[in-house]
Amino acid sequence: MFNKVRGPLLLMTSLALLSGCAGAQVAEERHPDDPWEGFNRRVFAFNDVVDRYALRPVASGYATLTPQPVQTGVGNFFSNLGEVRTALNSVLQGKPGNAGIATSRFLINSTVGIGGLWDFATPMEITGQEEDFGQTLAVWGWGESRYLVLPFLGPSTLRDTSGMPADMATYPLTYLEEDALRIGLSALRVIDTRAGFLEQEELIFGERYSFIRDAYLQSRRYQINDGEMGDDPFASDDFEFDDADFDE
Repeated sequence: MFNKVRGPLLLMTSLALLSGCAGAQVAEERHPDDPWEGFNRRVFAFNDVVDRYALRPVASGYATLTPQPVQTGVGNFFSNLGEVRTALNSVLQGKPGNAGIATSRFLINSTVGIGGLWDFATPMEITGQEEDFGQTLAVWGWGESRYLVLPFLGPSTLRDTSGMPADMATYPLTYLEEDALRIGLSALRVIDTRAGFLEQEELIFGERYSFIRDAYLQSRRYQINDGEMGDDPFASDDFEFDDADFDE
């Protein structure tokens, strides 16, 4: 789930995770990575209202009215722009191989794929790890970080939040001079990404704040370690949570 890209994409993915979330519920035990839980739960509840009454209805309409091939093309387009961020952060992390893969994907999909609307690189088995500046900070030594829920942006950590300006600076849409086009594409990016999480909402149940927090933190650890810690927990049927996560 969430991924993470900063700016509009993080807004989308984070609020997607928050869809249908219940109001604040006090946890019995304080999570060691969540010392600001009281503040985080209040922001969590605010984001839920924004998503429930604004973002989710628009995303549902988009998913219903837009043909699947068009949705795939839109997703490919924005994903292709993210290869620039991945290439730069791979260099900063000392991963020249992954930087080369990201660069190749961007060149192939931007040309043969007509601006990234078609993903020709994946069938050619040119695939790598997505990287962002939050992951770069982790590689540079900022390991575990405090969990933080941001207004509108959703789940994050203090480290990942610190990486947001750099991630925004390396995303091509930031440099579009035409305001109407930049805003329009950013809005489409948010809506398309949010629509992609509609079906996954069924996986979120029980004590939702804890579920989403633990899922986000484990997902980020997986990404930072390039999967070396084991299988991606969100691609496995036997992903384990504490019993308390499923209490009604």
